[in-house]
Amino acid sequence: MKVHPKFIISGGGTGGHIYPAIAIANEIKAQIPEAEILFVGAQDKMEMQKVPAAGYPIEGLWISGIQRKLTLDNALFPVKFLSSLMKSRKIINQFKPDVVIGTGGFASGSVVKVAQSMGIPTVIQEQNSYPGITNKMLASKANAICVAYEGLSTYFKSNKIIKTGNPVRQDLLDIDSKRAEAQLFYGLENDKKTIVILGGSLGARRINQLVEKELPFFKEQNVQVIWQCGKFYINEYKKYHNNEDVFVFDFIERMDFLFAAADVIVSRAGASSVSELAIVGKPVIFIPSPNVAEDHQTKNAKSITDKNAAILLKEADLDTQFQEQILRLLTNEQVAEALSQNIKALALPNATKDIVKEIFKLVH
Repeated sequence: MKVHPKFIISGGGTGGHIYPAIAIANEIKAQIPEAEILFVGAQDKMEMQKVPAAGYPIEGLWISGIQRKLTLDNALFPVKFLSSLMKSRKIINQFKPDVVIGTGGFASGSVVKVAQSMGIPTVIQEQNSYPGITNKMLASKANAICVAYEGLSTYFKSNKIIKTGNPVRQDLLDIDSKRAEAQLFYGLENDKKTIVILGGSLGARRINQLVEKELPFFKEQNVQVIWQCGKFYINEYKKYHNNEDVFVFDFIERMDFLFAAADVIVSRAGASSVSELAIVGKPVIFIPSPNVAEDHQTKNAKSITDKNAAILLKEADLDTQFQEQILRLLTNEQVAEALSQNIKALALPNATKDIVKEIFKLVH
């Protein structure tokens, strides 16, 4: 291994791509403090704030995804893609990485594609049970493909697939010891149960509508609610913050405290969320987003719920089944404990270390 290896890590657009990338970077630095790491992201996306906040430099590309409807962004996509390829080549020529790692998103598509054309080793990390368009495009020339689910040989060459699990924040590995500190941090009462509701970093309209409708029900149950409504919706729902044991946030930095304080968790079923919740080991209700490619969030959730390790509620069933399922988890300790134990048994806590091991194999 070189004394000062260099790595470019690219992935972004949502927390589901950004936080695995940061977890990989942190593990690289933990093992080789002298390593140099540069992130590459989309210049107008959340990674431009989150990555520097985690202590890493980042370069931005002029790139965005393709929308489902006719928009100016779609018309500009070919120009943006060409621009991002040119800037990626410039970044790679200047930084001279030993390995380039992609965790998904259109920015990673540009930089990993250019690295492959220049003969630089690449690793892609696929979080979902159904791969995104970027990783499918990059897979044939990748040196290694780290995945979290079985059955991905349908999309990738079997000899490149390594099942590692998804990278997770290392501060989630010991949340049991943080409960008292977490309750203090959020201003919670320790004699009331706490429901945590997560709609993803950007927010989930249907989940937010559900929570607003169920606020009287939560009050009846005498529970505390931490509601992460997302940055797109905070102005609409911040009026409920600190009102009747309800705490509303657009984004949550201390996820370890959040999960330590939780008794029941309601969440979307993005790949990173599913992996983190398995580590956390609390009773979970998954509400998959129906608006994603190939309904992959439902597939992610079913990989857990088929093993009696969580509850799956489709958006169409929320009005008729949500209260019943929440009550079941709040009042039936046997059910809640069984779900906790079963989901924890599915966790892959060494995922980040295993991914970094594959990356280090490629450093010459």
